[in-house]
Amino acid sequence: MNINIKVLKQVTVVEMAGDVDAKTTPIVTDQVLPLVLPQCRLLLDMTKVLYMSSAGLRMMLLLYRQASSQNGHLVLVGLSEEIRDIMSITGFLDFFTTCKTLDSGLKTLCAN
Repeated sequence: MNINIKVLKQVTVVEMAGDVDAKTTPIVTDQVLPLVLPQCRLLLDMTKVLYMSSAGLRMMLLLYRQASSQNGHLVLVGLSEEIRDIMSITGFLDFFTTCKTLDSGLKTLCAN
């Protein structure tokens, strides 16, 4: 799992590359959860994530709950068709704002 964190237009962008599974979820959690601050604007660019296990889904729910409790905003970008299907079937898509591109995700977060 490779994680690259940068700030664009006052939005914290987390680019992830690799599988999000039981082995990598602790790495993602350790690096991303501290970014969930009061009124944060967090964009998870998942364009290069091809697989997400149930452990990854639990981690995503944790991030969502933390961001919500801090009045923060979280947007997911570039979900693969497989991950989108899994999140839809399990009801997880109902929790998240999703966008297809980084630019559209940034526009969504900057509008809040």
